[in-house]
Amino acid sequence: MAALRDVTDLPRAWSALTDDVSRRRVRHVVTENARVLQTVDMLRSGRTREVGPLLTASHASLRDDYEVSVPEVDTAVDAALAAGALGARITGGGFGGCVIALVETDRVEACEKAVRAAYQERGFAEPAVFGAVPSAGARRVHP
Repeated sequence: MAALRDVTDLPRAWSALTDDVSRRRVRHVVTENARVLQTVDMLRSGRTREVGPLLTASHASLRDDYEVSVPEVDTAVDAALAAGALGARITGGGFGGCVIALVETDRVEACEKAVRAAYQERGFAEPAVFGAVPSAGARRVHP
């Protein structure tokens, strides 16, 4: 196996590892790669709503197996999900920063209010919240 991304048999890969931290890290990489491939398939076939649970599973894996989340991020994810987000996860470099949530248009305001209220309740600094609308991916522009 040339790279960790090539692992498809998780139990076999685990048998070569001697510590729990390495096993958790490998589990994250292998399951995250599978989630990415599933997400690509869903998006290409127009099944956008089905991506939500994959985002949330990704967050749980990043939090528990890769250990790169912080309480503020977990709070934002939990609050958005409780307010109706289809899925949410940490994004960026980890250890704080940003959360992306997949939210239907009619739930955006409720999710924003829920995240703000959860932050205030826990004494966190006020979060910056902004919407993003899906669009075509990057492409070469010809003048």
